[in-house]
Amino acid sequence: MESYDVAVVGGGHNALVAAAYLARAGLSVIVLERLDHLGGAAVSERPFAGQDARLSRYSYLVSLLPDRIVADLDLRLDLRSRPVASYTPVVRDGTPTGLLVEREPGPATEESFRSLTGSDREYLAWREFYSEWEQVAGALAPTLLEPLRPAAQVHDRLGGRAWDRFVARPLGEVVEQTFADDLVRGVVLTDGVIGTFTHAHDPSLRQNRCFLYHLIGNGTGEWRVPVGGMGAVSGALASAARQAGAVLRTGADVTAVEVDGTSARVSFTDEDGEHAVAASYVLAGCAPATLDRLRGRTPAEVPEGAQLKLNLLLTRLPKLRSGADPRQAYAGTFHIDEGYADLQRAYDEAAGGRLPTRPPGEIYCHTLTDPTILGPDLAQRGWHTLTLFGLHAPARLFGGSEADHAALRDTAAAAYLAGLNAHLAEPIEDCLATDRDGQPCVEAKTPLDVEASVGMPGGHIFHGDLAWPWAETADEEGTWGVETDVPNLMICGSGARRGGAVSGIGGHNAAQAVLQRRDRTRNSPARTHTANISDATRR
Repeated sequence: MESYDVAVVGGGHNALVAAAYLARAGLSVIVLERLDHLGGAAVSERPFAGQDARLSRYSYLVSLLPDRIVADLDLRLDLRSRPVASYTPVVRDGTPTGLLVEREPGPATEESFRSLTGSDREYLAWREFYSEWEQVAGALAPTLLEPLRPAAQVHDRLGGRAWDRFVARPLGEVVEQTFADDLVRGVVLTDGVIGTFTHAHDPSLRQNRCFLYHLIGNGTGEWRVPVGGMGAVSGALASAARQAGAVLRTGADVTAVEVDGTSARVSFTDEDGEHAVAASYVLAGCAPATLDRLRGRTPAEVPEGAQLKLNLLLTRLPKLRSGADPRQAYAGTFHIDEGYADLQRAYDEAAGGRLPTRPPGEIYCHTLTDPTILGPDLAQRGWHTLTLFGLHAPARLFGGSEADHAALRDTAAAAYLAGLNAHLAEPIEDCLATDRDGQPCVEAKTPLDVEASVGMPGGHIFHGDLAWPWAETADEEGTWGVETDVPNLMICGSGARRGGAVSGIGGHNAAQAVLQRRDRTRNSPARTHTANISDATRR
């Protein structure tokens, strides 16, 4: 039986980050991935037969990936800024219009707020609100790559006002206190509900935690487009891990994980049969619920995803009823039915067991920022991709037989596209390309499809509810937020505290936890966080 210092279960982006750091630190590492490719949900694929378009199929943009990880691992990545933060079409008093927010708000954004709301109040409130969030992001972002700090310390770091507004009470209270316009309120709230089935006044504060993670990446909260698609991110990480000496094995379906605190055995199957490797440490890049099953346990909680993913290939960008320039309107995040009341209505309908009548969603047109994901011919002809992230579509709505699931998927996809069409001067169907079989280039993925494809339980893109990025109990203080009940078993995926999204933070922190524990078991002084990174990057 082969033996390694570390066996990593799953080959998603976090697993690759962990493998790269550990291999650079001189440990022997094997990564075991069930699929025939690496990257997990952070991949680029050609979903439409006969069309040379590589779409980021499940995850779309990059925000939380720290520049420090990119530098430590010498990643060759081009993450490009979008010129527009968002555009939200709406009909006011029977007239189609919209709210434009530039990445760096200037006169165009100010005028858009004034035209929509009739005064400068909302724009000034917007600037003040996000200026405060910049301070929060600047304070929290550096702590994500450190051991967990006590909550009291983070409270002092943020300040009492920020803690009260963004941590201590439901986000909806602050949004309603700060903004008066329903559409503006909705555009703010959407960062608190995307990927999380919750609402503005949820007492659990899921919405606050989701909002926090969407706005603190690298201290700016900016969401950037990876040139070459999301697969370029995973590709760069895989290259870093291989170059450091990690063994990356695809087509290896892990069937069991056995750990006793000092040693471990990971069993898996591949095309040649059943195998096992021995290891001193196991890192789980899979969801905690999946890890429980691999350990022969009943999961304490099975997550539930709440999104519909739509991928489209267009022969042209559709014109808007508002008359806005499509190349500007689609250049950032294009909101559909995401007014404040719209979001609550959709949540109530979905919580009641039915698909929202006007489901909210967000659209991204990556080709306006990165045309390289299209073949040269398609790019020259002016084709584009659209990816839609549909909100408030929990997995519970898509159960039943395979036929029922397919019918519900089609119904949901049609509902989201109808919401888009309400703001278009021409139906999106007229702009769709067709594949080599003459079928429209539209791909829909429910939470159940996501689970079947990339193994996320319930299709939950964060592997479970996001947690505050600090210690909530005394026992957590000084840990890395990756530890389990067994000392040599760590969570390195999105299910780690401070996991979620394409960040690599879970992988980095799990690697640091292993290095720290290794040093302690050698009875040598524990190296600092900085020393660990420096040691790893020298190799």
